Amino acid sequence: MSILINKKSKVIVQGITGRDGAFHTKKMLAYGTHIVGGVSPGKGGELVEGVPVFNTMKEAVRATEADTSIIFVPSKFAPDAILEASDAGIKLVVAISEGIPVIDMLRVKKVLQKNGTSLVGPNCPGLISPGKSMIGILPSHIFKEGKVGLISRSGTLTYEMVDLLTKNDIGQSTSIGIGGDPIAGLYYEELLDKFEKDPETHAIVLIGEIGGDAEERAAEFINSKVTKPVVIFIAGQTAPVGKQMGHAGAIISSGSGTAQEKIAYFEKFGIPVAREPEEIPILIKKLLP
Repeated sequence: MSILINKKSKVIVQGITGRDGAFHTKKMLAYGTHIVGGVSPGKGGELVEGVPVFNTMKEAVRATEADTSIIFVPSKFAPDAILEASDAGIKLVVAISEGIPVIDMLRVKKVLQKNGTSLVGPNCPGLISPGKSMIGILPSHIFKEGKVGLISRSGTLTYEMVDLLTKNDIGQSTSIGIGGDPIAGLYYEELLDKFEKDPETHAIVLIGEIGGDAEERAAEFINSKVTKPVVIFIAGQTAPVGKQMGHAGAIISSGSGTAQEKIAYFEKFGIPVAREPEEIPILIKKLLP
């Protein structure tokens, strides 16, 4: 099995006629993702890679019965695009767009919670259930179908970790890049819970980074709610205090949120922590049943 997406997921691409939208639509279709439509205001009736384009999300959902959307629009339009998808009845939105203001995401999250819409992102690479569906900008050729779930704040580290797993013949059930923004959609606890309930996921890899307390909260959740093996890697172990490291959420403040503190928190609960990415496959093989 997988979480969030599968072969039956019906996907709408918002911003399908743009450069990025059109490019990644082609890539997703080649992987086998079931893209049923696209949305680009004023361009309804066109085709992109054989996919029909609609002017609005309500038109697209009405015509296709889509349940998932992916957003390739500039950051100033992305909050409204997310809300439009939610209002149209989409259950899962994947927002690739980066640079969305925090205040806009606070407003968006309240509406999504009210509507029962799940969000992956923003500022994320998306997600993939190998052999089933890929919704995002992930390099699909490095993934392998299997039984290890992966959650990561870093897109690049997602790719590196998956490549290491695949080269060690460890396949993945679903891999999710949650994004590095301070305000995001589905995060560690919600996704850990979904993997815990997925009978085909036998172990979980969690990739965290400096800043905030999300990893500490994940450690507590794993300790109390997760029975499956979990292996951790924390990026930013040499980051100086006060230095932002790429992601808006990856900043240490007054010594809080350092990699060392996060590692110590996981180790307090006996959760294995890899000091280098190359250790992850070794730890997973020891823990898998």
